[in-house]
Amino acid sequence: QVQLEESGGGLVQAGGSLRLSCAASGRTFSNYRMGWFRQAPGKEREFVAGIVWNGGGTYYADSVKGRFTISRDNAKNAVYLHMNSLKPEDTAVYYCAVEIAPGSWGPRNFGYWGQGTQVTVSS
Repeated sequence: QVQLEESGGGLVQAGGSLRLSCAASGRTFSNYRMGWFRQAPGKEREFVAGIVWNGGGTYYADSVKGRFTISRDNAKNAVYLHMNSLKPEDTAVYYCAVEIAPGSWGPRNFGYWGQGTQVTVSS
């Protein structure tokens, strides 16, 4: 069984920090892109941050550039999202996912979604 499980979310004041973790089980994903996505109430799921198979390239949505950092530990089959200078508009359920098709960083090219972890940023 392939499963991704997100953790690390919580309630934080604006300007605070959180570290999200994504643990993969059932299969190794060291040779695939990994990404973080988020979905706020009433909105489409959107790309937040991505990392290539060897960890040498990272990509971010404009809204989080300079504030969020994605990393991966292939030995642990895990991916992380360090979130700094959080803003109320960052409030969403955050999901990690693994590449299932080549192409853009859009959600349709990723899969094995977990349950997500809630991030709430108060003003």
